[in-house]
Amino acid sequence: MDEPHNSLSLAPTPGPSLGREGGIRADFPGLANNWRYLDTGATAQKPQVVIDALARAMGAEYATVHRGVYARSANMTLAFEAARRKVAKFIGATDEREIVFTRGATEAINLVAHSWGNQLKAGDRILLSVLEHHSNIVPWQLLRDRTGVEIDVCPLTEDGRIDLDAAEKMLTPAHKLVAFAHISNVLGSVLDAKRAANMAHAVGAKLLLDGCQAVPHMAVDVAALDCDFYVFSAHKLYGPTGIGALWARYDILDAMPPWHGGGAMIDRVSFERTTYAPPPARFEAGTPAIVEVIALAAAIDYVEAIGLDVIHAHEQALVRETRDALRRMNSIRLFGPDDAAGIVSFEVEGVHPHDVGTILDEENVAIRAGHHCAQPLMDHLGVAATARASFGIYNDVEDVAALVRGLERVKRIFG
Repeated sequence: MDEPHNSLSLAPTPGPSLGREGGIRADFPGLANNWRYLDTGATAQKPQVVIDALARAMGAEYATVHRGVYARSANMTLAFEAARRKVAKFIGATDEREIVFTRGATEAINLVAHSWGNQLKAGDRILLSVLEHHSNIVPWQLLRDRTGVEIDVCPLTEDGRIDLDAAEKMLTPAHKLVAFAHISNVLGSVLDAKRAANMAHAVGAKLLLDGCQAVPHMAVDVAALDCDFYVFSAHKLYGPTGIGALWARYDILDAMPPWHGGGAMIDRVSFERTTYAPPPARFEAGTPAIVEVIALAAAIDYVEAIGLDVIHAHEQALVRETRDALRRMNSIRLFGPDDAAGIVSFEVEGVHPHDVGTILDEENVAIRAGHHCAQPLMDHLGVAATARASFGIYNDVEDVAALVRGLERVKRIFG
C-alpha cells in the first residue's frame, strides 16, 4: 500500500503532526476545491489508496472467491480471507473465524437479533440506552414483537453519557442482553465498555457494542473490552459502503442458527435435509461483497499507517477547538461532554438546524442537520433536531474557522 500523506497539523492549537508537506487532505479526492467536510460521522471520505484498491479488485484482479480452481480465483480468495484476518487483528480478535462480513452494522445487529435472539422468550429482558441509533433499537423491537421479550431503557448522565450507575441498578437475571453504543453518533460520548461488560456478565447477560463511531476514532480491543458482540461499518472507517463486520465469540457464533439460506453457508444439501457450514461461512450466504472487503482491508492499512492514537489525539484537539469557539458565540447551545470523540452537536437559538446546514453549505461547509437516526435522544434533549459537526483525519483548524464564520453569517441572517 502506498503510504498516506502524513500531516495532521492543528496550528495554532498544539496537536499531532506527521510532517509531510501536502497533508492528509491531498489523499482524499472528494475534498477538492477546498470543501470543508464536517460530516464524517455520517460517512467518511475515501483516500485514493482505497479507491485504487476497489478499482483493482473490480478490474484487473477480479474473480469470484471460495469457488474457482483457477489461479486468479485462488488469489482473490487468499486476499479475501487475508482481509478477514486483518479485520480481526484490527479490533483485537484472536480468531479470524469470529469475523462475519455483513452489509454494515445495521445488518450485523439484525443478524444477532434474528439468529442469537431466537433463543429468547417472553419474560426475558434487553437493556438499551436513550442515546442509541435506530439500528440498535428497531431490531430489538422487532424481536420483542416476535417473542414477547421486554425492552428497558437506561437514562443518561447530565453530560450525555450512558448512566452506568443507573444501568447497574436496572439489571436483573432476567436480562439476557445489553446493547449499547460504544460512542454516541450524536453526542460523541464514550462508553466505559469494560464496566458495561462486567455489569452485564454479573447477571448472566451478553453485551453487544455498536462500534460504528468508535473504530474510526480510537483503538478497539474486543478482548480487553470483554464484550460478546461488536459491530461496525466500513464506510465510516474511510472504506466503501455496503460492507461491515460482526465480531462475536466463536462459541456464541457456533451455537447460532443460520439467518439467510443459500450458497456458501451450507455443508451438504438434499431435499430431505441440509447441514450448515461452521462460522463464519454459516452467516455469509451467497456471493460475498468481494471488492468491498478488499477495499476495507486497504482502509484499515491506511488508518493503521497513520496510527489510531494519533488520529484520536488530533480529533480530540479539533473537538476542543470547536467547543471553545462555539461557547464564545451567543445563542449557541452545545450538547454532549467536552471530551466527545470526534463529534460536536449544537443548536443555534431560533434557527432550525436545516437552515443552519443550508447556509453553511453556501459557505462550502458540510455538516449534518436532523435527528441523526436517534429520535428518542432528540426527545430527551427537548429538540426536534440538532446540527452536528463531525471530524475525520483530513480535518484541521481551518475547517473549524470556516464553520465559525458560517455560523456568524447564520446569526446575521436570522438576527
